[in-house]
Amino acid sequence: MNNSHPNPSYSISLKLRLPNRPGALATVINALGEKGGNLGCIDLLKQTPAISEREIVVNASSEHHALELVEVAKQLPEVELLSWQDRTFALHEGGKIAVTPKVVIARQADLAMVYTPGVGRVSKAIADDPRAVYRYTIKGNTIGIVTDGSAVLGLGNLGPEAALPVMEGKAMLFKQFAGLDAFPICLATQDTEEIIQAVKWLAPVFGGINLEDISAPRCFEIEQRLQTELDIPVFHDDQHGTAIVVLAALTNALKLVQKTLDRVQIVINGAGAAGVAVGRLLRAAGAQHIILCDREGIISTKRQNLTPGKAEFAIERSGSLADALVGADVFLGLSIGNVLTVEMVRRMNDKRIVFAMANPIPEILPELVTNDVAVMATGRSDYPNQINNVLAFPGVLRGALDGRIRRITTAMHLAAAQAIASLVSDGELRSDYIIPSVFDDRVAKTVAQAIQRLG
Repeated sequence: MNNSHPNPSYSISLKLRLPNRPGALATVINALGEKGGNLGCIDLLKQTPAISEREIVVNASSEHHALELVEVAKQLPEVELLSWQDRTFALHEGGKIAVTPKVVIARQADLAMVYTPGVGRVSKAIADDPRAVYRYTIKGNTIGIVTDGSAVLGLGNLGPEAALPVMEGKAMLFKQFAGLDAFPICLATQDTEEIIQAVKWLAPVFGGINLEDISAPRCFEIEQRLQTELDIPVFHDDQHGTAIVVLAALTNALKLVQKTLDRVQIVINGAGAAGVAVGRLLRAAGAQHIILCDREGIISTKRQNLTPGKAEFAIERSGSLADALVGADVFLGLSIGNVLTVEMVRRMNDKRIVFAMANPIPEILPELVTNDVAVMATGRSDYPNQINNVLAFPGVLRGALDGRIRRITTAMHLAAAQAIASLVSDGELRSDYIIPSVFDDRVAKTVAQAIQRLG
């Protein structure tokens, strides 16, 4: 059984020729709906007295489901499937980003200024005063998005080429939400020292570095070393972007259920980069009672060979995730889907808060615990309260570059979380609205201002 709802990531378009008579289109719509497709736009492409040609967009729940919907269209009597396409793959054809000049070269004089010989004067000015590079080049508005492809989304070690579509998407988000020019740097190495050296060699081009999809525990050392050895800000979004948005959402959720961060029992499932970073930031914000779990259950001091990140959260208690949740107030899921049951949730404390953030399939589907939780959030856009890093990283790096901040600190992470949380007023706050929309144009600006104030 597929536990995922139809969603745009498995969207297909069907171009169909059907009889031009009443009820013909309704037959197609009903057939796709009965197979579980969620219909979107329907466009009329051509019409004659005898036939009509239409393009129908349908959301599926998986690749297999999409193919089933295609077969439905093929089998409909008097209907011809002219063509179909996977809209997600079509969107990625040829890549999603490009370099666009800001200056038009229309005549010889333009060429002489943008390139030789005029550009030499600008190069010499930067050599005389290195700070001028921020004024006369792209450096002051440009982010390098660096990955080795070792932890791509929730898919694992796919390598640098397979990571490129994700990094292109990240570049689009930087531009869309913060006006930053970002470019993917997908490195063909997973050696810690080589990654550090490569970023140091590339750093003169960029005003900041966003580390992405690098597996734990190497990501911790890479970030720490680069923060020390570079003179530009370095931000690991998988760690700190996630932590900032989780803290922002949890701040408002706790306000809604009238509990305080220092007193609630928090269970974090997932002890990778995101889980450890969330735990650290929650502690910095005042959390006192955190249980960190991985696939073996509670991170216990009785275990051998714990990574440094896990060791920070090791407790004397041991047991399974189900054991950890008994009497807990908050569950934060940062690992894999389908690990929670309704019974496990019901063993939590009253006024339960559940952030099931695994993607695309959450730890538990929200509809299964509608009457059992006070606040529910996921990482998905088709449910309320989406915990999405895009609420954090564009504004954080926008603020860092505008303020010429060399290092982004924990205090800045806390300030960014508070800035995001503040955009949902007490009057607006409710169980299905604890965090602003990713399309709220106040977010990046407000976060950037919070970062600059501490710079």
